[in-house]
Amino acid sequence: MFSPLSPLLPETASCPSSSGEVRVATDQAAEDVNVTFEDQQKINKFARNTSRITELKEEIEVKKKQLQNLEDACEDIMLADDDCLMIPYQIGDVFISHSQEETQEMLEEAKKNLQEEIDALESRVESIQRVLADLKVQLYAKFGSNINLEADES
Repeated sequence: MFSPLSPLLPETASCPSSSGEVRVATDQAAEDVNVTFEDQQKINKFARNTSRITELKEEIEVKKKQLQNLEDACEDIMLADDDCLMIPYQIGDVFISHSQEETQEMLEEAKKNLQEEIDALESRVESIQRVLADLKVQLYAKFGSNINLEADES
């Protein structure tokens, strides 16, 4: 992995922090690598996209929980025996009573819309992951072991 011409670096040479910034090794034993403006732009883009992926994944989890809540509500309504029961459905800050059938239709529509949002967010995550993979290749090609672009697991 290391060429005979480049010295070995300590594992703490560089790593992205929780804020998404990436640091290039400054250890005196490290190979002296010139960081150009374009390189810094790539590093910054990598950090921004890493942060954005984290935000999107959190948003996806929230929406998946909302979807599960809607599915649970649908099941509860199906189990209701009384067909003439009026079910309150929240729209904004108010609750409006609807028949069981109307409420079921509204829940199905809400589930469909939420699933579309989840799919769109997952598509954005995949797109950003492709950009990150490309940036990793470019940055590791230039900086080698002097840069660490792997996410902290803490």
